[in-house]
Amino acid sequence: MAPVRVSVVIASTRPTRIGHHVADWVLAGLRDLAAPAGRTVEVTVHDLRELALPFLDEPGQPADGHYVHDHTRQWSAAMSATDALVLVMPEYNRGYNAALKNAIDYLYAEWDGLPVGLVGYGWHGASYAKSALQQTLERVKMTVVDGPGLSFEETLTQEGEVRADDEAQAALDTMLGELVTTARTPG
Repeated sequence: MAPVRVSVVIASTRPTRIGHHVADWVLAGLRDLAAPAGRTVEVTVHDLRELALPFLDEPGQPADGHYVHDHTRQWSAAMSATDALVLVMPEYNRGYNAALKNAIDYLYAEWDGLPVGLVGYGWHGASYAKSALQQTLERVKMTVVDGPGLSFEETLTQEGEVRADDEAQAALDTMLGELVTTARTPG
């Protein structure tokens, strides 16, 4: 049986970001996750800073799926090869960051039915950003699975050290379990 292909996207592109530390916590949770019977979990990390998508520059509508730029084709192929997605996202000014919105806007059909977990971090556990992002993800027909929000000075230091309490760890474990259970079947 084919593995469950989970992609973890590091959404922050800031030079001084800490998202990669939060992603490491998510990756540890995925390593400890029990896969469904007969399946394994295969994880790929996508870093929006490294992907460096320019602001949406495709001449056609994403819903048409006719991409002219290599960067779009590569992003499309990566997301088409994904059965479940985890977005590791910061909260900036009560919203999610522009690089993440841009990456979502590049594609359309690739998102249809894709289960996506939200792991946010910020001063209030990214609750505002996760709420705003959920509306966008539902519009592009993704299935949103809420996940933990890490809060500075409570479950996360400003330097990126994750100090997850039992509640945050349980939220991560529950989200990852649901993502793997509801993952798209490769076809």
